[in-house]
Amino acid sequence: MNWQPKQSLTEEEIRTGMRLGIGDGLASEAMTSLTGGAFLVAFALLLGASNFEIGLLAAFPTLTNIFQLVSIWLVQRFNNRRAISVICSLCARIPLVVIGSLPLLVPSMTIQPVIAFLFCYYLFASVASLSWNAWMKDLIPENLLGSYFSRRTSYMTATNATMSLTMAIFVDYIKKHHPDWTLNVYAGMYIAGGIIGIIGAIILSKVPEPQSFLVRENIVKLFMRPLRDGNFRRLLVFNSAWVFAVNIATPFFSVFMMKTLGLEISYVIGLTIISQLFSMFTVQVWGRYSDKYSNKTIIAIGAPLYILVMIGWCFVGIYSRFGANLSLLVLIHIVTGIATGGINLSLTNIGLKLAPRNEAIVYLSAKNIVTAIFSAMAPLLGGSLADYFSHRKLVINIEWSGPRLNKIFHLVSLHEWNFLFLIAAIGAFIAAEFLLAVKETGEVNKTEVIREMRSSIRNNLKEYFLIGHLLSWQEHLWGLFRGKKKEKEKE
Repeated sequence: MNWQPKQSLTEEEIRTGMRLGIGDGLASEAMTSLTGGAFLVAFALLLGASNFEIGLLAAFPTLTNIFQLVSIWLVQRFNNRRAISVICSLCARIPLVVIGSLPLLVPSMTIQPVIAFLFCYYLFASVASLSWNAWMKDLIPENLLGSYFSRRTSYMTATNATMSLTMAIFVDYIKKHHPDWTLNVYAGMYIAGGIIGIIGAIILSKVPEPQSFLVRENIVKLFMRPLRDGNFRRLLVFNSAWVFAVNIATPFFSVFMMKTLGLEISYVIGLTIISQLFSMFTVQVWGRYSDKYSNKTIIAIGAPLYILVMIGWCFVGIYSRFGANLSLLVLIHIVTGIATGGINLSLTNIGLKLAPRNEAIVYLSAKNIVTAIFSAMAPLLGGSLADYFSHRKLVINIEWSGPRLNKIFHLVSLHEWNFLFLIAAIGAFIAAEFLLAVKETGEVNKTEVIREMRSSIRNNLKEYFLIGHLLSWQEHLWGLFRGKKKEKEKE
């Protein structure tokens, strides 16, 4: 097969490449559905993983981004992003098959070999992803970036939802009726996930690549170039602060639901699917608005919603009633899907947009590596904090005492995981302010976008919903703080 880049691509080649890119995305998502998320957490807990080890597994996807400098060197050396992406994808997905084979070969298996092979998986996937991002930036027309990736994300989300729920029901059935088979079921999922991932890499190999030349400079000097770009550096500050705050808590949501609340994995996956479905329903809306206005505007709308989500997690489990907790979890996951759909899409697109065409891989590498350091530190810190707070508790109640009624109302009950959620919410609130310094072409004040979105909500409630006055709560709160500060200065 000829994997050499072409100096120019026809419109038909571009359309074919975009279709195949979606096919690769579906295979990758199917692989991730079987080997990641709640299934990985449940698999790790089954093998006796500690909170720190779960935090380490959560840190791998971003920690290994440090090795993306290797991707830059490979592109400089061979100038073939397709070959680099495909070969590294294959090297990443083979370890998943090995992980699945281990429980069948080693009866008394522990978590340590899984950690080692998953590190290899994430390392090669990280090298492949940087080359893939730069490749896609040149392949897909800039005016279609938002709509294309939102459509691709929607298809991937639907695939994830279908596969995850089916497997979750199957796993719970096995745990109830044949508990001795549980480990073998996870093993089969990893083998199947690895094989599907390899098929996806084969599909990816058929996507054409437009010619691009990376300046042959010292890698360290290349890496420093985006750091000297003032606007891009401000984006790095915001992105790093945001992922650090969010990842203190996010990796432990599933652990909290399974260990503390005692939910079966089908409930955990079901809630995840609810989040994914709402992300899928709204991501194309976010994509259209990001193309029409700016990615920064979408982040400014989605970030406050996600902060509310993390605050909401602090109240899960206050009451012992299953229905009350489940209702709150459903609401949390709905808002999570809406917020993360816009945030994740816009963070990807704004990095692509601010990167110069011929130096995209360098800028994206710098973004991924810098944010990786903070994103990887966060779950390790979160795991350590969870252990620290495991024997500590903060309870705030209101007690009513009368001749006919004695009642205690639980307002706040912070313990172990809930402390993490509150710390993450405060950190994300502070991080969101760094977004103000980032400049983006076509940027529009978010109040104008919110006004149009509210108009769309009124005109079509079935398509756009659950985005109302919550969109501007953070701005009002900061305004209150700033107002008080100005009053003190006048005095």
